[in-house]
Amino acid sequence: MLANICTGAIKGIDGFAVSVEVDIAPGMPTFSVVGLPDVEVRESKERVVAAVRNSGFDFPLKRITVNLSPAELRKSGTHFDLPIALGILAASNQLSPQATEKLKELLALGELALDGSLRPCAGVLPMLISCQKLGKTAVIPPQNVLEGQVSSAPFITPHTLKELADYLEGKTDISSLQINYIPQTEAEPETELDFSDVKGQALAKRALEIAAAGGHNVLMIGLPGTGKSMLAKRFPGILPPLTQEEALEITKIYSICNLMGKSKLLTRRPFRDPHHTISDVALIGGGSNPRPGEVSLAHNGVLFLDEFAEFSRSSLEVLREPLENGQVTISRAKETVSYPARFTLVAAMNPCPCGNLGNPLKPCTCTPMQINRYKSRISGPLLDRIDLTVNLNPVKYTDWNKHSEGETSAQIRARVLKAREIQRKRFAGTNTTANAFMNAKQLKEFCPLPAGADAILEAAMRKFGLSARSLDKILKTARTIADLEGVAHIQTKHLVEVMQYRPLDRKGVADV
Repeated sequence: MLANICTGAIKGIDGFAVSVEVDIAPGMPTFSVVGLPDVEVRESKERVVAAVRNSGFDFPLKRITVNLSPAELRKSGTHFDLPIALGILAASNQLSPQATEKLKELLALGELALDGSLRPCAGVLPMLISCQKLGKTAVIPPQNVLEGQVSSAPFITPHTLKELADYLEGKTDISSLQINYIPQTEAEPETELDFSDVKGQALAKRALEIAAAGGHNVLMIGLPGTGKSMLAKRFPGILPPLTQEEALEITKIYSICNLMGKSKLLTRRPFRDPHHTISDVALIGGGSNPRPGEVSLAHNGVLFLDEFAEFSRSSLEVLREPLENGQVTISRAKETVSYPARFTLVAAMNPCPCGNLGNPLKPCTCTPMQINRYKSRISGPLLDRIDLTVNLNPVKYTDWNKHSEGETSAQIRARVLKAREIQRKRFAGTNTTANAFMNAKQLKEFCPLPAGADAILEAAMRKFGLSARSLDKILKTARTIADLEGVAHIQTKHLVEVMQYRPLDRKGVADV
C-alpha cells in the first residue's frame, strides 16, 4: 500500500514542502530511503524501526521504499523521522481509513527517540513559515513550541508517536496536544556595559557612533590596553532596535543552526566574536551539507574580529563578498545556497606582533620584516571595504583618574536613533536600511557634493591613491555625519571629518 505524508525541508534560510511517499510491497525485508537524503536522513531508518516497535505497533517485515519528493533537492535534518514513521503506519494499515484521511491535513516535523517520544529539531520556524500557504496543521515537538508561536501557523505538539496516533484515531481531543503558551514581548534588558566606563578615546567613541548611525564598518588600531575590546563590547548598546522583519530573519537563521534554545523571537541584535583560529568554513559558512557561518549569525548585528591581523589570510579574504553584497553564496556540485550576511564589522588589532610599535615607554621588539608580514595579512581590497579606521592612543592618567563620567550609551543611542529615523524615511519603500548600504543611484541622489568639495576629493584621490570604492564610502559616511547633525545636505566639514578616519588611505597599512 502507498501512503503520502507532508513535511518540509530547508534550502538557504527558507523552507519548502516535501512529500514523503511510503510504499510497502511483498518481498525480502528491506528499508530504503531515496530522494537525495543526507546522512542524517538515512540514519533515521534505525530510529524509526525502534520508535515504531516501542510505541506498540508492528514494524512490517516487507520491502519498504521511502521517496522524498522533489527528488532533485537535497534533504537533511532529523525531522524526517516522524513523517516516515507515520507513512509506515498508514501504508501497513495500522491506522484506520479515518486516521489516514486525517493525516492528509497535517505537516509532520520531528525527530523520534527510540522509545517513540518526539525530540526537538532544527529549522522548524522557516519550514512553518514557508509551508503556511498549504493550509495544513503542523505537528512539531513540544520543545519547538516557541518557533511555532512565532510562525503564527496552526500546530499541535504531541509528546509521543503513540499520542499522535491516538489523536488521529479520535481517541484523544486536539486540546490535549496543544500547549497554551504565548511568548510575551519583553523590553530589552539593561546592559551593564556602558560607554561611560571608557576613559578617554573620544575619537574612537565618535567613530563608533558614526558606525552605529549609518551601519559602517570600523577598524581600531592601538596598543594593548587602550580599550579596543572594551569599546567593541559596548557597541551593541548604541545600536537601534530590530524591526519585526529583521528579527524574524535572524530568528530563522538561528532556528536552522539549532541555536534557539529557550528563546522566542530574537529581539536583540546579534554580537558574534569568533576566535582568530576559526576556520574559513566556520566563518563564512558551507561544508558538505551547507550551513550558515558566523557572518550569517551576525546578520543585522555586529561581527567583532579581535586580533584582526591574527586571522588567517584566507579567512579574512572570504569576508570580501559579504562586506560588499550583504550575502554569502555557497556553491556545491549539486546545489547552490545563499545566506544573508548584512552585518557591521568591528575589527581591532595591534600595530605590530609585540604590540608596542609607537609606544614611547616600551620599545618594539619586532623586526621590520615581522611588522610587514603581520600587517600584510590584511589585503588592500579588504581594507577598501572598511569605512572608518581609528588609531587609539594610550590612556593618560588624568583621563583614567577622572571622577566625572563621560557620555552614557543611552545618550549616544538617542542621537543614533534620530539619525536612523532620518534614513528610514529617506529609504522608505526600498531594501536599503542604512547609509552604508546605499546603491549607486541612491548615492547620486542623496549625497550631492557641496561647493568646492570636488577639488578636495580630487586632490585626496591623487595624493592618497583613493579608489572609486573609497570615494563612495567617504560620501556615505559624510551623509551619516550630516544625519547625526540633522542637516539636509553634506557639508565640506563633514568630508574633512571623514578623511581623518581613513589613515590607511594616507599611509598604507604597513606605516600605521
